[in-house]
Amino acid sequence: MNKESIYGLTFDQLAAWLMEYGHKKSRASQVWDWLYRKRVMHFSEMLDVNQECLQLLADHFALQSLTEHLRQESADGTIKFLFKLNDDNLIETVLMRHKFGLAVCVTTQVGCNIGCSFCASGLLTKKRDLSSGEIVEQIMKVQLHLDAAKQAQSVSRVVVMGIGEPFDNYKNLVDTIMIIKNHKGLAIAEKRITVSTSGLADKIYEFTDNNLQVNLAISLHAPTNELRTQIMKINRAFPIEKVMQAVDYYLEKTNRRITLEYILLKDLNDRKEHALQLAALIGDKRPLTNVNLIPYNQVDEHNQYQRSEHESMRAFYDTLKKQGINCSIRVEHGADIGAACGQLRSKQIKVLNYEGQESFSVIDPCEVHKG
Repeated sequence: MNKESIYGLTFDQLAAWLMEYGHKKSRASQVWDWLYRKRVMHFSEMLDVNQECLQLLADHFALQSLTEHLRQESADGTIKFLFKLNDDNLIETVLMRHKFGLAVCVTTQVGCNIGCSFCASGLLTKKRDLSSGEIVEQIMKVQLHLDAAKQAQSVSRVVVMGIGEPFDNYKNLVDTIMIIKNHKGLAIAEKRITVSTSGLADKIYEFTDNNLQVNLAISLHAPTNELRTQIMKINRAFPIEKVMQAVDYYLEKTNRRITLEYILLKDLNDRKEHALQLAALIGDKRPLTNVNLIPYNQVDEHNQYQRSEHESMRAFYDTLKKQGINCSIRVEHGADIGAACGQLRSKQIKVLNYEGQESFSVIDPCEVHKG
């Protein structure tokens, strides 16, 4: 039986667990320092922690539940990691380099049940949730790679935009946020953490009430129910009006800006009339709403969709701006290694299957349009 990852414990959970076994709360601070600041690979490297405690930790927890299976680097510096989990499932994680620092895009589930019609990742149905430890360890593995390469940089931002629906793995998502924002550990500020959801309205309310100061992005992709249902089957359960009511609640209670993600599909949702409908839908939410326009990256499995022409994307953008809508066009990363938005269903699954080997589930850590 695989041991639980120690990276899955919040500081308070670790402190409580250690005290149950007769150790002082201060021992948790020592352990966290070794985990997140010194970034040791084995419990035995925690030099100022007594042997009894080290054995206790080793008996109950794993320090490494992910192993690097493959790594690809793009010409723009983006790195895509293929990690193997203890149960032999494979997941992908992406390091992106920005002018403002290093961002890691993590995944939260093995497979996805949202089933967006344009997303290759959704072809792999959900097998299980990732534990909070497996999510946090993705960040740690990337940071350890940077350390080994002697790059004097730390991961400063996290985007929870992998395949699967983060809000469908809600408890582990919240624990992950609590772990990575803790000043004793990775100390990644909440304002530098972004969570994307396909629009699970009930969880948007819960997320709002949790008062987490992280950024929220919602995959909308269409301004009407008819069109959104055609693109995203989740709209049958959570139609646009329910999603936007949840957005109203979020904005009213938090007064924080929200991002609406909108993938541009040629001749489907990219015309001026769609931009005007989207502006009308946003309405008086303009001051706290940003629309992130996403160029579509075509994949073999969904050849019914094509990327919008540059002129169409620009016209859509200009129409929104004229309507007073804050908007931007997403900068792409890692297209040459299949790491751009929507491309990341790893070709490794095809290679493994063609060779007659075991079939692995591969997930897409930067798929911001959920499904």
